[in-house]
Order: sequence, then C-alpha cells, then structure tokens
Amino acid sequence: MLVDSHCHLNFPDFKDDIDAVIARAHAAGVNVMQTICTEIEEFDEVAAIAESHAGIYCSVGVHPNESAQKQTAELEFLLSKTSHPKVIGIGETGLDYHYEYSDRKIQQESFRIHIEAARKSGLPLIVHTREADEDTINILSEEMKKGEFKGLIHCFTSSKFLADKSIEMGLYISLSGIISFKSAEDIRQTVKTLPLDRLLVETDSPFLAPLPHRGKRCEPAFVKHTNAKLAEIKGISEEESARITTENFFRLFNKATPL
Repeated sequence: MLVDSHCHLNFPDFKDDIDAVIARAHAAGVNVMQTICTEIEEFDEVAAIAESHAGIYCSVGVHPNESAQKQTAELEFLLSKTSHPKVIGIGETGLDYHYEYSDRKIQQESFRIHIEAARKSGLPLIVHTREADEDTINILSEEMKKGEFKGLIHCFTSSKFLADKSIEMGLYISLSGIISFKSAEDIRQTVKTLPLDRLLVETDSPFLAPLPHRGKRCEPAFVKHTNAKLAEIKGISEEESARITTENFFRLFNKATPL
C-alpha cells in the first residue's frame, strides 16, 4: 500500500473527474490520501471530500500565500475543527518568500498560530517553506522550546541545512515528484543522507507531476513514481520503500487508520 500524504483534491483541476482520479489512485495501490486545506473558506469543501471517501483524510489551515488576503487563521477556528474525525493535520502553513503574496510578518504570525494549534491539539504541523529556510528553522526552534509538537516539512525542495535541522527537532520530511526531475540532483543527494524512518511521499497534486508525467496534471496515483525514485535513491526495493513510508505516515498522522 502507498499513501499520498499531501494532495489538493478540492482544487478546480479535479472538479469534473474526482471519482475517476480516486479510482486510479486505488488501482495504483494508493489507498490513503490526505487532502490539504489552504484557506479557511475551503475547509467545508475539503472536509466533505474526506467524509465521502474511505481512506481520505484532510487538514485544516491557511497557506502562507493566503494569510494576508484571508487574514491569519484564528487559533480557536483551527482548534474547533480538530475534533472532526477526518481532520488529521494542521496546515499547510509556513513561510513563502518566493512570491511574497503576503507580508512576511503576517506569514510569521500565522505560522506561529498554527504551531500553537498543533501543540494544543496534538495533530502534526504541515509546513510549507520556500526560500525561507533560516526563518523557518528559527521559528520552529523557538516554538519547540515553548512546548513540543509533531510535524513535517512538506514537498521538500530546500537545503540540507533545513532538512538536517528539521530532523534534529524530530520532524519528518515529505518528498514530492520533484525528486525525479533532472534538475533536482542536489535534492537527491540530500535525500540520500536522510533517515528512512523520517520520510514520507506525496504528490502535492495537481502540481509537480513526477517523471514520466511531468508537464501533465498530477494526481495521487502518480505517488507510485515518487516512491520508485525514492527506492532508487536509497538502494532498496519499491515494496520496501512503500512499506516504510506508509508506516511513517501512520506513525506521524496517528489519528488516521490503515484500511
């Protein structure tokens, strides 16, 4: 069995064929998926998809690029949704200094609110970080000293510094189809050094389709290609990689249950 730990099934890209997308995922051995919330306003839609399908879970959170337009998520709102049986994570949250659609201070404030929600609820924090390694690590470190919380860096595309510091804090690293891109050799070299018991796989669909589907709409079934590339990088079988990353998912997102 494989798990797609991070996808966006509520996005318009899937509105016409979501049932077929889920069926293809199941046919590829991907029986568990987590569809991620990026705005307060979309939570009900995200939750409805999870409620309607066995093996699909969801998160609650505000993406850093949305934190200015939608305002920072209130702690009470985040915590109020964590009792939902299908909500297993907090986020995605974090820092995105590439586009800077939101002011950095607003992003940082929102990030800390999500961390507090993760700490209080016990649910894992789902961290998006882009061109913000130092600030991401500084905030995570500062907040960890206030009280421990679980979490992961999703769609890892950053430096070995960020990966190593995250692992030191007890966080996990989730890998997307980017590890299959020809331009991602530096990322592959970092992945070689990371402990297998801290790695997950994801698609971030509808984005970042792995080879051999690069340039197409990504979907959860394609996580099998990311898993195959991870197995190649680590020098293990695809079956072993699938087993380990699936076990890691359920260890971290322990509110979810295997089918």
